[in-house]
Amino acid sequence: MFDIRSITVDCADPYRQALFWSEVTGWQEDPGDPNNRGDPEGRIVCADGISLLFIPVSDRKVVKNRMHLDLMPTARSRDEEVTRLLGIGASLVDDLRRPDGTGWVVMADPEGNEFCVERSAAERGGA
Repeated sequence: MFDIRSITVDCADPYRQALFWSEVTGWQEDPGDPNNRGDPEGRIVCADGISLLFIPVSDRKVVKNRMHLDLMPTARSRDEEVTRLLGIGASLVDDLRRPDGTGWVVMADPEGNEFCVERSAAERGGA
């Protein structure tokens, strides 16, 4: 068995990615290891200690991710989050929302990494 310590994302600009994903998730940088432009990596950490680690690579993303994050909003509805994320630099990849309110939205971060926004627990009837 293992504990997940980090989810690592290859990218062109670790600092920019750390800022974007901090806005998306609410996760913060480690006060003992802050992110600075030009650092060799960027990292944000959740309260449980799992981090998103952004590592620079020279090649550009050209195909669909083999793995992605599915995000479930905690403070807003799925649709409110989609609107908020578009406002901070995400792009819409595929809208899979259904007329009955189910479904999800596939989005991409500023470097094209896909992620999905699902319905909140309240929208699923679990709140």
